[in-house]
Amino acid sequence: MEKELPVELQRFKQIREELNFTQSGFAEELETSSSVSDIERGRTKLSGKMVMKLLDKFHINPLWIYGKSEKKYLNPYNTDILPKMITVDNSGNENILMVNVKAAAGYPDNIRDEKWFDTLPAFSIPVERFRNATFRSFQVEGNSMLPVFKPGEWVLAKAVSALDEISNGSICVAVLPDSVLLKKIEISENKTDIKLISLNTEYPDIEIKAHQLLELWQVSGKITFDLEQDIDSLNLQEIKEGIEAIKKALKIS
Repeated sequence: MEKELPVELQRFKQIREELNFTQSGFAEELETSSSVSDIERGRTKLSGKMVMKLLDKFHINPLWIYGKSEKKYLNPYNTDILPKMITVDNSGNENILMVNVKAAAGYPDNIRDEKWFDTLPAFSIPVERFRNATFRSFQVEGNSMLPVFKPGEWVLAKAVSALDEISNGSICVAVLPDSVLLKKIEISENKTDIKLISLNTEYPDIEIKAHQLLELWQVSGKITFDLEQDIDSLNLQEIKEGIEAIKKALKIS
């Protein structure tokens, strides 16, 4: 008996047929090198980038694609930026998932894959500000946010449910169909255009449409293991002990 295909593949094929595209014509319209035939047969995964193409070009609701909504079409300037997946500990409390540089590369394509998220390390912080909300930790990659955020550091970021919650100039982690970016954010007055700005002025700004966002996380702190700073007024031994305790909690060698 042939195994039933996931709902997203069934609906991908349904959309193609409703729009009267051949498989090759649909691939050309979506500007993809992937075989539409392989996607529809379950041989190739439907990527987050492809889902966003369907939203961009045909206003197809990503939640409908994955069987989470009965509303097939959306206004292309509306977007769902809430986390697509969370995990909890044995007590039912939300974990803070750790997304390192390697995991970030696959994050958009696995944004609704529960099994993939279960492979990510998780921890909790017994501090009031990190309770009753969804937080995630992302590792900093590259030099675009120097001097404030250095490569290898970790930011702690709170989930954003709507663009109205964000003030211009906030530091955020933007999850796009093909990347995860730590940037300063500027949002247009009509909430349709977003500029992602690097703190390092050697890097150019990135301009996107609001509906390209898959998730948005506002940075509220960071974890660093770099002691190359002015510590004349600090107790070095206490700092080292504190860092070792954090490393142990996060299982970092």
